[in-house]
Amino acid sequence: MFKVGEKVVYPNHGVGLVEQVSVGAMNGRTENCYLLRIASSGLKVMVPESNIKCVGLRRTVRSSEIVEIVAYLERGKCSNHHDWKFRFKQNSEKMRTGSLLSVAEVLKSLVVLSKGKPLSFREKKMLDRAKYLLVSELATVRNVTEQTVEASLHQVLAKSHLHLP
Repeated sequence: MFKVGEKVVYPNHGVGLVEQVSVGAMNGRTENCYLLRIASSGLKVMVPESNIKCVGLRRTVRSSEIVEIVAYLERGKCSNHHDWKFRFKQNSEKMRTGSLLSVAEVLKSLVVLSKGKPLSFREKKMLDRAKYLLVSELATVRNVTEQTVEASLHQVLAKSHLHLP
């Protein structure tokens, strides 16, 4: 499914590089295993092919998906539950999906929430994580610096009268 040298996304950790594809024995059967190195941390992760869907490992987004994400950040509607525990759980689940659109939803909802009141410590951390995941993947896909993507993100959010805290 993936090739050595291919860039992939490991949910909640970000972009990684497939360093090795090997055949290993798991539960009495042989299957391909992918050795990934996560770009931001250098963390190495071994993912058996049978676990790819379970962990949410995926290829980086395509241009058409970037257009959808930008459109959501500019014009998409978002709502926040009034109970912070419920909201945090809901946002955590979105972050674990691995979908960059879901990460953008978390980012925008927390930015909207921060306009009305200060975010809790955990929500600030989640906002920072969502921003990092969004910026790092888009920078990788567009082959530009993270600073360039972050500046674009500020412009896109400004169209919705939002600003990153």
